[in-house]
Amino acid sequence: MITVTINNKVCQAEADQTILQVATDNGIHIPTLCHMDGIHDSFSCRICVVEVVGARTLIPACAGKVADGMVVNTATESVLSARRNIVNLLLSNGEHNCLSCEKSGECSLQSIAYELGIEAPPFIMESIEKPTVDDSSVMIVRDNRKCILCRRCVTACNDIVCNDVLSLGFRGSDTTVICDNNIDMGSSSCVQCGQCVQACPVGALTDKKSIGKARSWEVKKVRTTCPYCGVGCQLNLHVKGDKIVKVTGVEDAYPNKGRLCVKGRYGYDFIYSPERLTSPLIKENGKFREASWDEALDLVANKFKEIIAADGPDAVGGISCARSINEDSYQMQKLFRAAFKSPNIDHCARVCHAPTVAGLIKSFGTGGMTNSIEEFADTNCLFVIGSNMTEAHPIASTFVKNGQRNGAKLIVVDPRKAKLADYADEFAQIKVGSDVAFLNGLMNVLITEDLYDKDFVQDHCDNFDALKEKVLEYPPKRASEISGVSEEQIISIAHMLADNKPGMAIYTLGITEHTCGTNNVMSVANLQMLLGNVGKPNTGVNPLRGQNNVQGACDMGALPNTYHGYQSVTDPAAKAKFEQAWNVEGLPDKLGLMIPDMFEKLETKEMKAIYIFGENVVGTEPDISHVIKCLEAAEFVVCNDIFQTETTQYADVVLPAAAWSEDEGTFTNCERRISRVRKVKEAPGIAKPNWWIFREIAKRFGQTWEADSGQELWDNEIAPLAPVFAGATFDKLDQGGIQWPCKTPEDPGTQILHLDGNFTHGKGHLMALDWTPPAEVPDADYPFTLSTGRRLYHYHTRTQTGRCEGLNELLPEEYADISEVDAARLGIEHGEMIVVKSRRGTVKVKAQVSERIPEGLVWMAMHYFENNANWLTTRSGDTITKTPEYKACAVAIEKIQ
Repeated sequence: MITVTINNKVCQAEADQTILQVATDNGIHIPTLCHMDGIHDSFSCRICVVEVVGARTLIPACAGKVADGMVVNTATESVLSARRNIVNLLLSNGEHNCLSCEKSGECSLQSIAYELGIEAPPFIMESIEKPTVDDSSVMIVRDNRKCILCRRCVTACNDIVCNDVLSLGFRGSDTTVICDNNIDMGSSSCVQCGQCVQACPVGALTDKKSIGKARSWEVKKVRTTCPYCGVGCQLNLHVKGDKIVKVTGVEDAYPNKGRLCVKGRYGYDFIYSPERLTSPLIKENGKFREASWDEALDLVANKFKEIIAADGPDAVGGISCARSINEDSYQMQKLFRAAFKSPNIDHCARVCHAPTVAGLIKSFGTGGMTNSIEEFADTNCLFVIGSNMTEAHPIASTFVKNGQRNGAKLIVVDPRKAKLADYADEFAQIKVGSDVAFLNGLMNVLITEDLYDKDFVQDHCDNFDALKEKVLEYPPKRASEISGVSEEQIISIAHMLADNKPGMAIYTLGITEHTCGTNNVMSVANLQMLLGNVGKPNTGVNPLRGQNNVQGACDMGALPNTYHGYQSVTDPAAKAKFEQAWNVEGLPDKLGLMIPDMFEKLETKEMKAIYIFGENVVGTEPDISHVIKCLEAAEFVVCNDIFQTETTQYADVVLPAAAWSEDEGTFTNCERRISRVRKVKEAPGIAKPNWWIFREIAKRFGQTWEADSGQELWDNEIAPLAPVFAGATFDKLDQGGIQWPCKTPEDPGTQILHLDGNFTHGKGHLMALDWTPPAEVPDADYPFTLSTGRRLYHYHTRTQTGRCEGLNELLPEEYADISEVDAARLGIEHGEMIVVKSRRGTVKVKAQVSERIPEGLVWMAMHYFENNANWLTTRSGDTITKTPEYKACAVAIEKIQ
């Protein structure tokens, strides 16, 4: 440590710190315009100049490094005079009308001018013609007349989110910020994330949706968690009254560090939609009518009692919600187990990441992400397989791109050349469903060439001999024949993995949504254990979860095999604990039905009633026609939701629920990070929190549940009854997110699982796994493979994003992505209507001819109901978890003449 004196205050500092950093650490204010924490400075504004005793000129505090004994003054007359001259020039060279500017009250230039006592610029510069306002973008207005060329927007775009859209164009007095090659923002490659808007210190960039809604001093900021993907970004909601007028990222919070994607920043207004459900609905003679809560709840309870009495508790099933708060899923599984005595509770992890939980438990003992998103930027190698991160998890992808720019080797493996592949050192365009063979090929090279971590394997893993015997059956030649990746590239990737440690493996649904999904997960775990890349910083197996609380719904026991905290329902001790805590007898001690089983039982009339909470299964489940048939066969269907959906049309009772931002609770992200969700408005009409709905039904079964808020549920039941959450109290969560396990009040949480190779079940278990092909492969009648996924501008079945201003405009319809080779052969032009058909259904959709799609592949999403890919997908599922094979089914395509 060294000593620096700033404004007569003696400060301790590190030798590599800047004057600005030391001043900030010691509560000394130095104004800045271009500086951004954590990012290299451009030194362009010079507002931060200070006087250093002994220096011949004023020094920019953001650039000047401290030295032992340095004496700094931040507010001498020469310093203030320099700052006034700079501010006067900036004010003179532009149109800065604070009366009409959206930034008024939070504008850095305005604040510095006020601080310096500047009321108006003392001179008027000759007018320099600048581009007019650019409002071509759906979400952002650019006004270069207000731009002060601080470069913060360029830095945010290029160095933080790494989208590389903005730059400085031209020279001298003509210098301006441009998009791509100087085209308007709406026509550019901008993805509308709005990071540039958040970075802008003045009014040159503005969120369109916030214009005219409120002045900065009229709003309060409410910190909460994003309601979209499983990254769990922390948001500041800017709220006036009960209206969210703007959203920004929380700069100092994990996991996103201020970054947001287009949905996180602009996808909030669905909660104000006039289509919100406001009253319970009961179907009579095929039509819904409004009802009171007592009438609706009495009907639900009485009908479930009647069915259970006649056919037993196995005749009812429930599907919980991966988008609602933890406290809701906990309460629903408790309703089924304690009140209905039914083990049949599941949720949508079944159709996405159930293989992650099953596979990682088998390999490591814990079914969660081992490390953290922030580590992506600091590792030496990033192995991304089966993940379209830039669209499905945009903020996670920014940390991967940061890592690549920081020197990490980036390996991308996927059937499609997704955007992330543009940044890759190695892109392996693998055949759909060949992951195990490809991974075995990599491990073959690691073992045969003695590149694996023998010490880690010997000390911390078992079953190596069986794994070795199996992967020796997959030399690069055979792995290449199956996967389509060349022998040379398989060898090259294996060496890159071995030569660049530590390394992180990252995957999403391209790994899990296969008939071999669990084997895929265990294969990734095998690879990382062989490399010694587990239980250390910047390593691990890191699945990115698809929905905001799908990790949490698993954690809360919305699964057929566990209570919350992964306590087995077949464990007598766990059963006894919960019977005592819940004051009940006879909790079911057998495994319940998974979602695919529930639909089969509905179809055969063995299951009579199903309770669907917040899931639009007529759209998200495979083979939509079959789902409809099953719901039509049900005797009684109940839905909790915030909107009428394709699924609620088949319900007998629809119960209106509170949405995100209308209740207090928690989400858990893919890193196992539990974060607070906060309320900013009341639910519309007489809609109620879901936990309240489940409690009121339980009361009609004789239960006496006392919790009257999310906090009471968490502090009195969820945390005390699950050791992995015991130390994470609501008050503690108020201070910031906590990664479980967190076992005591003093425990800060666990960033890295299996530290130092100490796996949950002792040693890591290496699995000897064979490759198996997809259940349905192309043939003469259906010669293409259909794979499905998510597009950037929508989420799920558009229940939320479809009611957000701007997002529909950015993606107004669905497409079927096909290769240039297939399009040419079939005479299909980009944008022409085609038919895509499988053995289960047919859809009409526009063709999107893409260089990123290999020959023989068709790629679609499920966002738009009329041409939802799930009219086509197969019900064939993972052999262990029954997760459907959304990533592979056989289809035919033809041009509509």
